[in-house]
Amino acid sequence: MAARYVVRLTPEERSELEALVRKGKTQAYRIKHANILLAVDGDGPGWTNEQTAQAFRCHTNTVTNVRQRFVEGGLEASLERKKQDRPSRTPILDGEGEARLIAIACSPLPEGRSKWTLKMLADRLVELEVVDSISDQTVRRTLKKTRPNRTCVSAG
Repeated sequence: MAARYVVRLTPEERSELEALVRKGKTQAYRIKHANILLAVDGDGPGWTNEQTAQAFRCHTNTVTNVRQRFVEGGLEASLERKKQDRPSRTPILDGEGEARLIAIACSPLPEGRSKWTLKMLADRLVELEVVDSISDQTVRRTLKKTRPNRTCVSAG
């Protein structure tokens, strides 16, 4: 079966890819993508997707995707990994939720406590219906993102 996306490298692109492979001072996936492009070049070896995948120990879909990104986006796009269209998971706390968390952490302490614990902050967020459920580790990561001078001393 003929390749849907035909790669034709210019002499400049070919020399750039060969230099990238020869130096080997970059991410492994970039070197693999450069090798794939050099192998499937229509003016060069012209390997099939299956030959290329077997030679570089990757899936045929990888070869197809690198070809497609080269044809549609150029050399630099084909050397990089595909960017996510959207995050794989939506964040539990958005900006407003983070602000509420910081406000709770800076609020007066519950009676008989000297500090807010992460569990208490998580329970308070659920109690105030900011979120349906949240783990104390999510609270920890969120508070860790904020610089210490932006939160008060009583934060967990």
